[in-house]
Amino acid sequence: MIGAQTQPAAALGLYVHFPWCVRKCPYCDFNSHPLRGALQEPQYLEVLLDDLAQEAERHGNRAIASVFLGGGTPSLFSPAAMRALLSAPAVAGALEVTMEANPGAVEHGSFRAYRKAGVTRVSLGAQSFDPAQLDVLGRTHSPEDTETAIAEVRRAGFTSFNIDLMHGLPGQTEADALADLERAIRHDPPHISWYQLTIEPKTEFARRPPAGLPDSDAAADMEAAGVALLERHGYRRYEVSAFARPGHECRHNINYWRFGDYLGIGAGAHGKHTSFGGDGKAAVLRTAKPSQPRLYLADHCAATTPVASEELAFEFVLNALRLTDGVEWELFSARTGLSRTTIEPTVSELIAWGLMRSDRIALTPEGRVQLDAVVSRFLKPLR
Repeated sequence: MIGAQTQPAAALGLYVHFPWCVRKCPYCDFNSHPLRGALQEPQYLEVLLDDLAQEAERHGNRAIASVFLGGGTPSLFSPAAMRALLSAPAVAGALEVTMEANPGAVEHGSFRAYRKAGVTRVSLGAQSFDPAQLDVLGRTHSPEDTETAIAEVRRAGFTSFNIDLMHGLPGQTEADALADLERAIRHDPPHISWYQLTIEPKTEFARRPPAGLPDSDAAADMEAAGVALLERHGYRRYEVSAFARPGHECRHNINYWRFGDYLGIGAGAHGKHTSFGGDGKAAVLRTAKPSQPRLYLADHCAATTPVASEELAFEFVLNALRLTDGVEWELFSARTGLSRTTIEPTVSELIAWGLMRSDRIALTPEGRVQLDAVVSRFLKPLR
């Protein structure tokens, strides 16, 4: 078991990474590998189950409240494989199990089988309904594939699902971005993730930047117009890029933003574990599995990195301020072991500037507009 635990242990999240995809998208900086040859499903499943059992034991067999099956493309794996994974004793009590799926990569009728296997929520990587944009983004599906997948998800009996959409795309106007959103909204998904394209290092787009990217002012206007459209249709922005009908927020991601602990299994998966000593101080460990599938299959042991105590406050705030409602003050000490006086001077300064609320660790509307600048204030040395 990792460390001592002198405070009540909150439930964990579990992230499971499936590293293979049909084709690597030029904007993608995730640990994904184009599939060459047959999918190593039996071998990978066997290692995942062993990894899960060992991680659960190392973390004191704490209850797992949510599971996120991400990638890569998890839907390349069969419903039978997902059933075997989700039948493991460690995840038997999970209330939310999300599986990412690419439209066009799921066989007809399979969504029903995934639901029977234990998946409770699907996240569809639509990204756009514009065929030209899908081509630029390197996606392998069409707008019609996305609409077929949405219909299949509903027929399978899923009551909660998400559509991923991007904005700030090459050559995209505000009208184009809103047209994408409107087409998604017509299908009445319970959850929409709407986020700006960013050019990440070591991606194809970083090596060969696409022409016609909107400038920062145009992108900001695009985002503001999209947020207003979503809110008019009853979606609440509960996190920077997440919008949901009441009761359909992603529990798993909320655990990340509230600085909760989670297990990470699968090639390249990351985890976080917090333990407390007798003095109430927190020791936070970050874990990372080998990113190359062949290395993970050979040895799934994780590398561990302690989070320095002087970085804890910044990491907490970096996550918590993404939430529209922020978090209660009590959570800061509960998750970091630090006194609230650690950040109170900076918070007081930001309250005086109208950027943070006084009742909890949360931003005002103006603070949300200046999120990056606000968070940077917490990079100062602790007082």
